[in-house]
Amino acid sequence: MRIALTGASGLVGRWIARAALQAGHRIDSLPGWRLGDIPDLGDCDALVHAAFQHLPGRYRGGEGDDPQGFTRANLDGSLLLFRAARDQGVGRVVFLSSRAVHDGHPAGMDLADDLIPAPTSLYGQVKAKAEAALAAMAAPDFRTASLRPTGVYGPGQPQKWAGLIGDFLRGITPEPRVATELHGADLGRAALLVLDDPGMAGSYNAGDLVLDRRDLLAEVARLAGCGTPLPAPADPAPLRKPLSVRLQALGWRPGGMALLRRDLPEIIAEIPT
Repeated sequence: MRIALTGASGLVGRWIARAALQAGHRIDSLPGWRLGDIPDLGDCDALVHAAFQHLPGRYRGGEGDDPQGFTRANLDGSLLLFRAARDQGVGRVVFLSSRAVHDGHPAGMDLADDLIPAPTSLYGQVKAKAEAALAAMAAPDFRTASLRPTGVYGPGQPQKWAGLIGDFLRGITPEPRVATELHGADLGRAALLVLDDPGMAGSYNAGDLVLDRRDLLAEVARLAGCGTPLPAPADPAPLRKPLSVRLQALGWRPGGMALLRRDLPEIIAEIPT
């Protein structure tokens, strides 16, 4: 399969590119393309849209002081891309959405794959509107889906924990926090499973660990011989946890703590000191 992939060098896209190449697919990273452009997709069988324009290191709040430009790039630009894929005969499109579409649901709620979005940030609103617009384009010869991952971690750059771990190694104890996390390799496999799903449609959650910063940094302290005090445990009760039922039905099994422990030494070694 020839897959057009936007954002191929980013936090999310690089993992999808790696998984696709390992599976024997061809990747077209659309060199020179930017959000708002209409690319040539005529030779591609599928499109995975992972590109997103935001302030460095920020998704919620990533619009900074330019919400109109943020919306124009990420919503209007995505819709132009989806229409180009449909009009040029691309058969399947997967959009990388986010758990942020569910930030307005009650604290502690389990999030089903087909749950209607309730975003509270501009980031979540843009993702939810792009999801809905793509789903409305679906047709028998144009299959569409949205993949809603939790926070994505893993070795390599960019690295979501660079600031957190770097500060900890320099003696700074962060505030308590617990979050849902997903290794990038598991996300890459999830994207390919969605592309291959005969029933591809709608939305798919992708989440794995419920990870307390205290537990993560305890592993960091052990591996690095760091004596910085750990944060207090955080309360996991308010966390909204995604249920990845549709992916699991396709055979998806994320790596959990074993995968985190395997790759954490490499992650630490890449942190500037």
